[in-house]
Amino acid sequence: MTTTDPLARAVAPPHSTRFLWWRAALGWFTLARAWWRSLVVRSVLEPVLYLLGLGFGLGSLVDSSGNGPGDVPYAAFVAGGVLVASAMNSGFGESAWPVLGAIKWQRQYHAQLASPLRVRDVLLGHLFFMTVRLLVTVLPFWVVIVAFGLVAWPSAPWAVPAAVLTGLAFATPVAAFSATTDTDTAFALILRFAIIPMFLFSGVFYPVSDLPVWLQPLVQVLPLWHGVELSRAATLGTDLGAAVVLGHVGYLLLWAVGGLLVATRTYTRRLT
Repeated sequence: MTTTDPLARAVAPPHSTRFLWWRAALGWFTLARAWWRSLVVRSVLEPVLYLLGLGFGLGSLVDSSGNGPGDVPYAAFVAGGVLVASAMNSGFGESAWPVLGAIKWQRQYHAQLASPLRVRDVLLGHLFFMTVRLLVTVLPFWVVIVAFGLVAWPSAPWAVPAAVLTGLAFATPVAAFSATTDTDTAFALILRFAIIPMFLFSGVFYPVSDLPVWLQPLVQVLPLWHGVELSRAATLGTDLGAAVVLGHVGYLLLWAVGGLLVATRTYTRRLT
């Protein structure tokens, strides 16, 4: 017997377990219906404020001094970096407190596991939602910098996947860690001693070559630097070469996939 009731169809056990992760993702999308509009508004206002304050405000002083980064306006230089930094912040924020909350406070994971969903479905469903969340953060930001005329064509659209991949390079390792902790104290420490230093030293606001020589190799180990290099090359139309691009992408994938593999273990250990 079949039913036309959408709620009944939603909770009915599926015939195949292949796409159970999609049902877990739908739960997060349902929750997001209450606040997605504010997210979009913030994703537009944030780049406008950054570009007005840093790109054009501070940028006017940098450009007039003749000490700007190369032959491009400072606003165009900083736009690609801030785009990726916003993805890093979003990836961290979405995989820290929400993951711990889904385990300990609101317990969405436990509710999902009471259905036919498995631990890997819960993990993949939430990570898919995080990916869409990153896209919703990055795409309005990119549209704003395009509207300000701070990008080069036809390479500019590649900044979007570069930023999303960078966000995932932070989201999966942080989610793996979040599944191991019982308090959110460590999140403040990660923010203060990892996220903020990366934001300041990974070439978002100035070329890394301006740093002391001994510090540059340390910065180049950070995933944010690789994302900034990819995004800035896309927005400025710089040709990095196929080998360099593949190196940046491969390094970010190493963080994202490695974090996913570790998260699979920590989620299984915590939720079973």
